[in-house]
Amino acid sequence: MSDTRKLTPAPSTTGRDLLRRGIYREIYKGLADRAAGRVKDLDVDAILAKGKELFQKRSISNVRQFGVDGRRTLVLLLLLFAIPADGCSAQTPPPPLDEHAFEHVPPTVVKRMARSFSLGAFAGRFEETPLGAVREAVGEGTIQHQGDAGDSIYWLCYRRAQHRLWVVSSGEIGGPDHLVTEIVEELTENDTETSTDCAIIPEKFAPLVFDGKLHLGMSRSQVIAALGPPSKSEAAQMVYSHEGKLADGFDETAWLILRFREDRLVSMRGGKTTTN
Repeated sequence: MSDTRKLTPAPSTTGRDLLRRGIYREIYKGLADRAAGRVKDLDVDAILAKGKELFQKRSISNVRQFGVDGRRTLVLLLLLFAIPADGCSAQTPPPPLDEHAFEHVPPTVVKRMARSFSLGAFAGRFEETPLGAVREAVGEGTIQHQGDAGDSIYWLCYRRAQHRLWVVSSGEIGGPDHLVTEIVEELTENDTETSTDCAIIPEKFAPLVFDGKLHLGMSRSQVIAALGPPSKSEAAQMVYSHEGKLADGFDETAWLILRFREDRLVSMRGGKTTTN
């Protein structure tokens, strides 16, 4: 039986190369925009529309006529679309929370804490200030994301000289507005240890201060004078823990994990969450 179907001639090698280059160009443009922080996600619809336009221009009506090179291009497209939105512009995530930091730590702090923070003249509040507001005020940085469900976090990463700073939002507690739930700042021993993939924060947004009184560089005695006795104290670390019930019946948990080097505060991690 003869095959009477009308076949569209396969494009020439030059035509296939032009088509492939056109698709690559659109993909790489999207990746570059995302890496530069101009967009958060690849505009898949726009790239597919451009690809469709290129297909039509080349009169390709059947994927088989695209040849081996064409199929490889399509596979590459699928792989690129599968890359997480933050995969190509990922910055150093916040240091993981020490699982042992809260072991045998009673919530001895009665007074509410870790309620506010400031970056220079910029004032924010935990569970009230969105990451976007910090990003807009500083004028630098890209909101990053990793993890799913309870492990999901969003963050901004900054560096200044020997300082590293992460402003973090829990994916669940921070909600769709990505409200700040935790901040981490570390003072490294030399500039080479800072995360060079993080944005440089202008000097005017220093120092980071918790509750108007806690900042890096303080001595151990100064910290105790400002905050009172810690819930747990070790040679190089102090932990402050607070738990309380708010007027609306919600439970509030706040924490400060402070690390010292040669009697100076060189790392502080503070945060607050409210649950029902």
